[in-house]
Amino acid sequence: MNKTLCVLLSAMCLAGTAQAADLMSVYHDAVGYDATFAAAKASLEAGRQKYPQGRAGLLPTIGISANTTWNESKSTLLTSPEETQSVNYNTNGWTATLTQPLFRWQNWSNFKQGELAVTQAEAQFAAARQDLILRVAQAYFDVLLAQDALEVNRAQRVAITQQLEAAKRNFEVGTATITDTNEAQARFDLATAAELAAENDLRVKRQALQAIAGKEPDKLENLKTGVLIGRPQPDDIGKWALTAQTSNLSVVQAQAGMEIARQEVGKQRAGHLPTLDLVATYGKSHSGFGTLVPTATGVTGVGMDNTSKTIGLQLAVPIFSGGYVVSKTSEAVALLDKAQADLDNARRQADLGARQAYLGVTSGLSQVKAYEAAVASSKASLDSNKLGYEVGIRINIDVLNAQSQLYDTRQKLMKARLDTLMAQLKLKAAAGNLKDDDLVAINAMLE
Repeated sequence: MNKTLCVLLSAMCLAGTAQAADLMSVYHDAVGYDATFAAAKASLEAGRQKYPQGRAGLLPTIGISANTTWNESKSTLLTSPEETQSVNYNTNGWTATLTQPLFRWQNWSNFKQGELAVTQAEAQFAAARQDLILRVAQAYFDVLLAQDALEVNRAQRVAITQQLEAAKRNFEVGTATITDTNEAQARFDLATAAELAAENDLRVKRQALQAIAGKEPDKLENLKTGVLIGRPQPDDIGKWALTAQTSNLSVVQAQAGMEIARQEVGKQRAGHLPTLDLVATYGKSHSGFGTLVPTATGVTGVGMDNTSKTIGLQLAVPIFSGGYVVSKTSEAVALLDKAQADLDNARRQADLGARQAYLGVTSGLSQVKAYEAAVASSKASLDSNKLGYEVGIRINIDVLNAQSQLYDTRQKLMKARLDTLMAQLKLKAAAGNLKDDDLVAINAMLE
């Protein structure tokens, strides 16, 4: 019996010391689980191959060709039709060819495009990581908010239950009317329905977090009581907007896209330019029959081995291609104009996003401060209404309204804090410098 008790006590201690999941642990789970981020990593690896592909056009190419042929021939002399000579022999050989481009502007443009494609792929991956940070933080905060809403509804239902019981007692002793009881009962029924809705919302939010991280933690660490949220640094909306116009990852991708389009114009125009290659060959061949040699019985074939070496320059000058080069160049110029417009749009959107996020942070900080004051005043109002109800100068509905106001204000304060933290992350993302360290800083604000 004592052994069983010790085992139970040990299990209870272990359960009591189990730590809740925090923001960083959920993020690390998401890095290894999220399918969207996994696809971004694969896309990055594919994009990095554009560099060696473009470089290949500047390097020499080496190829080997080989052949073998069986030959059969018959010949008849016109002066002696009855005499027929047959010669059967095999020929074979191989040739190695090295071609080194000396001037091919298209190949150089391909190489530059490969470098830019790698830059674009890396920017896309960095944007995917920022997106994962934002999605994890939003899903985490949604669960916290849903948990807080459920706790508020449960606490409110408990408070309303106490008020309902008091109303029933006062009605029984004749110090209150049935109206107080009915009002308290109605509030109790509404609180019960709200609690059920809050429980369902929490389940939905937990499932959303699990879809990103692959796990559904039993408990998440919440914000510390009275946590202080600092203002953005630098505390200047213009500087954030200016940084976003150059460093926002969408802008970086669009900039690389425009440079790729510019290189495409040069590549298509190079269709009018000559090309110059260095070509070297080395080959060997063998023939079982090379020349006829007279013999006592007629003629016979003699084999021959050949070795050949060549090196030289090969020039090709395009003259006319049916208008293809002109058309492709016009197409590339139009696509360059499109890329420039896309870049302008990316810069404007980055500027707007940074300004909106900055205002979200500053207005959120103001809301947090206002709601903190509102919570204090709502608590004082509730205490006053409870005291007034006890001495008979307030009715039950006054207490119920004061309770609802307090719980509603507490919930709004929680939401304002989480929204402000989320706006800070979005501001960093708009400026293109959102990092894992920003999550670490928020994680330090958790209990």
